[in-house]
Amino acid sequence: MTSIGSHLTNDLSWLHRGVTEIFPHVPNSTDPIENLTPRLQGSERPLRVKLGIDPTGSDLHLGHSIPVRKLRAFQDAGHVAVLIIGDFTARIGDPTGKSEVRRQLTPEQVQQNAQTYLDQVSSILDFHTPGRLEIRYNSEWLSQLDLAKILELLGTMTVGQMLAKEGFAQRYETGNPIFLHEFLYPLMQGYDSVAVRADVELGGTDQKFNIAVGRDLQRHFGQTPQFGVLLPILLGPDGTQKMSKSLNNYVGLREDPLTMYSKLEKTPDALIKDYFELLTNLPLDALPENPRERQKLLALEIVSQYWGQQAAVDAQAAAMTLVQGDASQAQAVPEFSLGGVEFPAKLFYLLSASGLCKSSGEGRRQIEGGAVRIDGDRIDDVNLTFATPADLVGKVLQVGKKKFARLVP
Repeated sequence: MTSIGSHLTNDLSWLHRGVTEIFPHVPNSTDPIENLTPRLQGSERPLRVKLGIDPTGSDLHLGHSIPVRKLRAFQDAGHVAVLIIGDFTARIGDPTGKSEVRRQLTPEQVQQNAQTYLDQVSSILDFHTPGRLEIRYNSEWLSQLDLAKILELLGTMTVGQMLAKEGFAQRYETGNPIFLHEFLYPLMQGYDSVAVRADVELGGTDQKFNIAVGRDLQRHFGQTPQFGVLLPILLGPDGTQKMSKSLNNYVGLREDPLTMYSKLEKTPDALIKDYFELLTNLPLDALPENPRERQKLLALEIVSQYWGQQAAVDAQAAAMTLVQGDASQAQAVPEFSLGGVEFPAKLFYLLSASGLCKSSGEGRRQIEGGAVRIDGDRIDDVNLTFATPADLVGKVLQVGKKKFARLVP
C-alpha cells in the first residue's frame, strides 16, 4: 500500500512554517513514535489532527486563526482535521494563564458561541472536501463519564504534577484559590485526544501542558501517543502584548474590510515578518523591500483571505482616502477644524462639536456601543481626553460605517 507521505508530498516546509516546537522530537530518528516526519511520510492512512477550541466568547481574532490555519495546512496535505468544539470544557474554561477562577458559562451561552466560531473558521478550513473534516463536540463523551471513569482519570496525575501547570503554582503561592473543577480541565481536554484517537494535536505554546496530558492519557488507555505541534502566541498590532479583545489590540475575523485593513497597514516593522509567516502563505523571501509596501501587502493579503480580493482592493482605496489623505479624493471626507475647540477636550464633546453626533450624550452612547473609531482603531474609553490638537490633527474620526470627519488645525 502506498503511504500518505509518499503520494501527497515529501516537502514538509508547510509543517515547519511558523512552528515553535514539535514534540516529541528526536533529530534524525526514523522512529514514527519519536519523530513526526517519518510518521507523516510513512503513514498508510491520513493522520488525525486535533484542534480543540472552547467557545468561551463570540469573536475570534487573527491570533486564534494561527492554529486553524495550520489545521488547514494538514488538510491540504491530505490529512483529517478533527475540530473539537469544547462545549463541555467551555463550561469550566481553560485555567491556563489565569490568576483567578474563570466565570462558568451556561450551556445556552456555549451553544450560541460555538455556532459563531464555526461561522468564522469556515473561511479558513476546508468544509467541502469529503473526509477532510470532522467537527466533534466533546460533550459527546465527557457528559457520559461516570464517577468510576472520572476517578480513573484523576488517578493518572498527582497534585504536584497539576501544580506544575502554568498559573496554578503562582496562584497557590499567592493564596488565590484553585478550585477542584479546574484540576479536571487538563484531564478532560486530554481525554478528548483519547476519544478521537488523535495522532497530532495543535495548540499555542501555552497549551504544551494540556497536550502532554493528552499523550499520557492515550498511553494509559493503550493508544499511540499523539505529537504536539506548538504555535506562537501572536502579539497585537501594538507590538507589546498578546493580541486580545480585552486589551483592544486585536484584529477580529468578523471586522469589516476597511477596519481590518486600517489596523493591519499600521503593523509595526518588528512584527511584519511574523505576521507574514503566521497569517499568510506568501513566500517570505519575495516580500517588498520598502517597509510601507510590506505593510500594505500584508493588509491586502489578509483582508483578501476573509473578504475576497475585490473587497480588499476597495478597502485599500478607502483607507487611502480616509486615513492617508489621498489628495485626489480628499474632498470625499468632510473636514472639521479643531481651531475653535478648547483643549483638553473629551472625545464625546468632539463627536458633538464635529456634527458626527447630535449631542455629547449621543457621543457617549456611541463610544459605549463600540461605534467610534480614530484612524480605524475602535475607542472604548468613554472618558478619553486629548491634551492638545496635535494629538488629533490629520486623523479621521469615524462613527459607524458612514460618518467620517478629518480633523484639521
